[in-house]
Amino acid sequence: LSVALALDHSASMAGAPLRAAADAARRFLNRLRPEDQVMILGVSSDVTVLAPLSLDRAAQARAIDGLRPWSATSLNDAMVAGIGLIQPARGRRGLIVLSDGEDRYSEAQPHAVLDRARRADVLVYPIAVGRRAPPLFAEVAALTGGRSFHAREARAIDRALTDVAIELRSQYLLGYAPARQVAASREAEWRSIEVRVSRRDLRVRARDGYFGR
Repeated sequence: LSVALALDHSASMAGAPLRAAADAARRFLNRLRPEDQVMILGVSSDVTVLAPLSLDRAAQARAIDGLRPWSATSLNDAMVAGIGLIQPARGRRGLIVLSDGEDRYSEAQPHAVLDRARRADVLVYPIAVGRRAPPLFAEVAALTGGRSFHAREARAIDRALTDVAIELRSQYLLGYAPARQVAASREAEWRSIEVRVSRRDLRVRARDGYFGR
């Protein structure tokens, strides 16, 4: 796995929400395998790489411990940046975002976040902390084949991250050869896909398409 873990440490997360998110993030690191790579991103009015992609759990934990509440929230910008930063990594790629969902500073509009997610190959798992879960969280998760969560209390953050760790380890990669090739004159063509299973007790969560080149 290669995972970008983005933590909102803006002023609106000050106090118990930030402490709960940081505690859960540290426990999430302990659930990963030694060969899994992680980067830590800080989200406030800027998006900052606090710990670059590596296997160094101690450095990642220190980055989380150093979080302090500050300024506004560039949440949309963080999702766009996080997808771009983790996309070149090897293995299964995921972006986890922990935030109260209050975007107050981004240059990127919601449609830009969705477009960036659609053009990448990164599973996005947004976790809304507190009373409000923005609709964008569910949209970007569904688009990428990830899953969104709403953690109204501290222990729910830990449960959400546990579920994410399990899901990242329990997915199938399906491949197929389309009968109709992409037209040579086009740079990229969106192709919708639908995955179905015959068992009624299962539910599929997958990307809704891809850009053929």
